[in-house]
Amino acid sequence: MRRGLVVLLLAALAACAPLPPGQGRGAIWQASPNFDQRRPNFVILHQTTNDNAATALATLTDPQRKVSAHYLIGRDGAVLQLVDENSRAWHAGESWWGGMTDLNSASIGIELDNTGDELFAEAQIVALLALLDDLRTRYRIPAANILAHGDVAPARKVDPSRLFPWQRLAQQGFGLWCEAPPPAAPAAPAGFDPMLGLQALGYDIVAPAAARAAFRRHFAGSDGDVELAPAEHALLHCLLQKKLLRESHAE
Repeated sequence: MRRGLVVLLLAALAACAPLPPGQGRGAIWQASPNFDQRRPNFVILHQTTNDNAATALATLTDPQRKVSAHYLIGRDGAVLQLVDENSRAWHAGESWWGGMTDLNSASIGIELDNTGDELFAEAQIVALLALLDDLRTRYRIPAANILAHGDVAPARKVDPSRLFPWQRLAQQGFGLWCEAPPPAAPAAPAGFDPMLGLQALGYDIVAPAAARAAFRRHFAGSDGDVELAPAEHALLHCLLQKKLLRESHAE
């Protein structure tokens, strides 16, 4: 009888005790040594839209603002780390890319100190390239997964601005790039659907105009959300071919 009461007491205490971190309710914890940290597979680039890094830092470390990034790079090239890479920083927010709806959980967020109306400082870009090289070496992040905040949240965000040097990054292996085809360049195949093309590249096309604007900002260095022109169809088709080629080489 006494043994039965002890068993019932232990069961009751177990029911009241908090679960170990990450343990499903009703599951019996049996630890395995075979695991490691999650590996980020994307880098999302932002601009602070501030006049100086100190203001941005105050925002990114304010508990009330609930926004952060893993890194902040100043105009002078100084790199500040704010969140451990193995932790989930709050930088992408409500986001979508290629069907993934929570980019915060799979990415490194990098804030660049910039108002959005100015060229990005040389020292800042040099520091960014060095950081991206380090991240690529350690996490094997695919080139096509270096993205803008505006790419993954086109209806909400427009950063980095059209002044960001995506071509320079791509020349170092960070991101996709095709030169905007001149008028004499081969057109996209007959029947090419640009909205399906944007979706295949990764964009959320629920808001078509926002997706077109994000595409132009990133890959053409221009603004505008009108229908894509034939030359832009060709540019999009070129980018899709490069994406497929990189994915096939990665297999």
